[in-house]
Amino acid sequence: MAKSALETYRTAEMAAASGRDLEAAALFKAARQLEAVQRGWDSSDRDGRLEEALRYNTRLWTFFQTELAEDDHPMPRELRLNLLQLSKFIDKRTFEMLARPEPSTLQALININRQIGMGLSTKAAEPEPAVAAAS
Repeated sequence: MAKSALETYRTAEMAAASGRDLEAAALFKAARQLEAVQRGWDSSDRDGRLEEALRYNTRLWTFFQTELAEDDHPMPRELRLNLLQLSKFIDKRTFEMLARPEPSTLQALININRQIGMGLSTKAAEPEPAVAAAS
């Protein structure tokens, strides 16, 4: 029951969020997925979780690339070009991860997602995921 209430709250919160906050939330989600794979690098399901996290991150950045490439995008041209260059780096790093998976290689993707997310967010910082208190 509590989980259902939490999901309902999050759905309502996301519906009310601005576009920038939605983009920030998606970047934070991608960073958390990549970091979870990095932390559990030796787990038996790593390959599937890595593929899923990279796929989500790639779709997200492909969306950004498509939006940034629009001639009528309201962002200043120089900033758009810088972000498009950054997205090319992300694509390259993703292909490197697919060819030669290494946990340390994920750190750049995690950091970029968090930094861009914080820049987009109207909130002070990335919300921390809920963690059960240790006894």
